[in-house]
Amino acid sequence: MSDDHVYLSLAQGPGAGADGGEGDARWAFGTGFEDPLHGVDTAVPAGLDTAELAARCLSLADDALVSAQRLAEWTTRAPELEEEVALANIGLDLLGQARLLYARCGQVDGTGRGEDAYAYFRDAADFRNVRLAELPRGDFAFTIVRLLVLSSWRLAEFQRLTGSPDPVLAAVAAKGTRELAYHRQYAAEWAVRLGDGTEESHRRTRAALDTVAPYLEELFAACDVREEVTAVLAQVTGAAGLTMPAGAALPGAGRDGTHTAHLTPLLAELQSVARAHPEAAW
Repeated sequence: MSDDHVYLSLAQGPGAGADGGEGDARWAFGTGFEDPLHGVDTAVPAGLDTAELAARCLSLADDALVSAQRLAEWTTRAPELEEEVALANIGLDLLGQARLLYARCGQVDGTGRGEDAYAYFRDAADFRNVRLAELPRGDFAFTIVRLLVLSSWRLAEFQRLTGSPDPVLAAVAAKGTRELAYHRQYAAEWAVRLGDGTEESHRRTRAALDTVAPYLEELFAACDVREEVTAVLAQVTGAAGLTMPAGAALPGAGRDGTHTAHLTPLLAELQSVARAHPEAAW
């Protein structure tokens, strides 16, 4: 069986239409092939603020999409093949979360837009991701420290969202907590290895913490899970022989549409094919 045939078998699945392009089967929900919303009531509960729900879904989706794009930049660049696969899989998990959240946003914001409209046909000023996610890839130590911070922060928020009055957001959060717990564990183990490793790895990890620290307040302003996140960071940095620096908070916030100069080129690469060939199918 050729690779194309393997792909088509997975893509079509038992619920796909005869042409392989329709039906319930999806092929890129994170690392799995099952619809995580199967059986979930997608009706918006009465009395729910749909504008607030849409904004929440959009910002969480933007965090995940931009983070996934940065992690994808490690393909062919990771220090070991195993780590390249691990980072790619973490990126796929986040991409799966982004797709579900964009889809929910399109259902509740009244536009009926699909996930591609949010991912490919908005400009940087329309994105609501936190700025830490859009910073350049950096070295491996920076990627690990950023992943540790973002996964700890997102996991704490998702744990709260499992009790959301919106059943779809609650289901996405329930699925995401399992993924994010792995992301955090992966990053924590590497952070300890790097911090407690060679003089050079220790130096780079300390530099990564210095870079990340000024963005923490923006995260806590978006979702106040300070206690959970700082406890994780204290535990990991302590085991790594490091201390978490106290960086002065930066003005502005990605949730308000304020971004660094790094987001526009990231989106240009991400969106180039879709914008060059809108509505194309393959």
